[in-house]
Amino acid sequence: MTPDLSRVSSLGELLRDALLTYKSNVALIEADRHRERRQLTYLETLTEAETLAATLENTLGVGERCAILMSNQSRWITGALAGCFSGAVLVPLDYKLTAKEQLALIAFAKPAVLLTEYSIYRDLKRLDDTGALSSVRVVVAEVPEKEPLGEGVESFPQADPELAQRFEHRPRSRSDVASIVFSSGTSGQPKGCMLTHDNYLEQAQVLARMFPMEESDRYFSVLPTNHAIDFMCGGVIPYLFGAAVVHQRTLRAEFLAPTMKRYGVTHTALVPRILKELRDKIEEQLADVPEWKHTVLRGLIEVNELVTMKAPKQPLSRAILYPIQEKFGGRLRMIFAGGAFVDPGLANYFYRLGFPIVIGYGLTEACTVLTVNDLAPFRGNTVGRPVNGVEVELRDVSTDGVGEVYARGRTIMKGYLDDPEQTAEVLVDGFLRTGDLGRFDASGHLQLVGRAKNMIVTEGGKNVYPEDVEATFDGLGCEDFCVLAESFVWPQGEARLTGSRLTMVLRPQEGRPIDDAIADMQERNRALKDYKRLGSYVLLDAEFPRTASMKVKRAELARVIRERGLRPQPLHTLVAVAVG
Repeated sequence: MTPDLSRVSSLGELLRDALLTYKSNVALIEADRHRERRQLTYLETLTEAETLAATLENTLGVGERCAILMSNQSRWITGALAGCFSGAVLVPLDYKLTAKEQLALIAFAKPAVLLTEYSIYRDLKRLDDTGALSSVRVVVAEVPEKEPLGEGVESFPQADPELAQRFEHRPRSRSDVASIVFSSGTSGQPKGCMLTHDNYLEQAQVLARMFPMEESDRYFSVLPTNHAIDFMCGGVIPYLFGAAVVHQRTLRAEFLAPTMKRYGVTHTALVPRILKELRDKIEEQLADVPEWKHTVLRGLIEVNELVTMKAPKQPLSRAILYPIQEKFGGRLRMIFAGGAFVDPGLANYFYRLGFPIVIGYGLTEACTVLTVNDLAPFRGNTVGRPVNGVEVELRDVSTDGVGEVYARGRTIMKGYLDDPEQTAEVLVDGFLRTGDLGRFDASGHLQLVGRAKNMIVTEGGKNVYPEDVEATFDGLGCEDFCVLAESFVWPQGEARLTGSRLTMVLRPQEGRPIDDAIADMQERNRALKDYKRLGSYVLLDAEFPRTASMKVKRAELARVIRERGLRPQPLHTLVAVAVG
């Protein structure tokens, strides 16, 4: 039964009630590669969170800020619960940022408390030359024995039932700010999105009704918990139904499927980059099976595609494709995909294997999602219709039906922290200006084509969306790739001889020659319309800079290429010249 949240006033109230309701159920499982670190029931989770809240009672007052800077683990959740119970404003920070970037965010957010883990604290302390930590009470997890922490720093307290029972929960109202979530976007400029309790409760109610769970379900938390998707799907929704959350500390694809199998994972949220890595692992394994078995599996995949054309039929899919389904535990019922442009071919790939992909579209500024594909039927080329309570419209629509996406509803943020100018730029006439470009199909589903700031206009007046072009090269035999305009990477005057064509940035796979990937790229390039074709490529042997949701930071990538003195290599294909 889906809970009715209409009478709930805050996240703290909602989560405390859930922890008491399902107190004997398993709430949190913390996995690290092939071993389990911790497992907590709902009651143990409540006790640990209340113990921490009581410990911080004199520091963490109502409306004070509680920053959380940790990798995926159980104490991230218990720390967030402690903050909610205290009436504090949560400030989730990205543990994958550099220590300097993290210190800058801490100085800007001015939290009263910072919850972190030892390896992260050590790096922060070493580089804190501005005193960002001097006015913050720091609580550190996983401190090595006999390791001195210094003044104002302490370890996470051990759960104490007596201390926990004495703690008095502090109420908050729906209009109060619940969290400040930093959204760097692809520009690299952090913005603190102020999200209210009403934002979260409204989003939780909508998603819980669309995708109800069962007490026996297990959600696999792989994305960083500071990410809006994972905090909602792995920090709120499962607890409404008494389900368990499995935290995995590594994003490496080879550890994902074994963990899913070990714990019988039923739900997870993944970004396209992780989906691609999983697909590559599956294809590697399929390539090793005997030819006759490979042929049989391909035939079964086609049968499954036929029977699930109108809607998922998972019991049937599990029976038809048992050898593949069993590798993921045989219980995986739903994959939520978003955070970046989801290539239709990638979504279709997993759907054909019997794994329903729920493609959503949202922004941190909108709490989690604005639109969701409802799987009735599955459409890999859309991000679905607006969810209940959200209105989406297109503005400045071009002749091909593409316009900028604007949205309004109760899940839209209050504004950016201490930044009225940027707030005014994105909150326009009661709508959130997303900066994304899209069109509606005949059934009212939204199709995204790219970011407005990434759009390239050819000399012939054609609009080219890099994300659209990149979809053509999905599965290219390289570690990573990204499409840019040459004039964006090498501004005019710096590389005049190369012109202003589209270029592909390629990161080769270690130990694998890049020649095959380049030949494949050139072959696919010929199939594109002339104004979309690549004119050159660049080889970059380094990880691409990415946001928390794994989107490529294109401006930073261009800067890295220039700093390394790299130049484009021509592709022998007729192309249209593109500018800016």
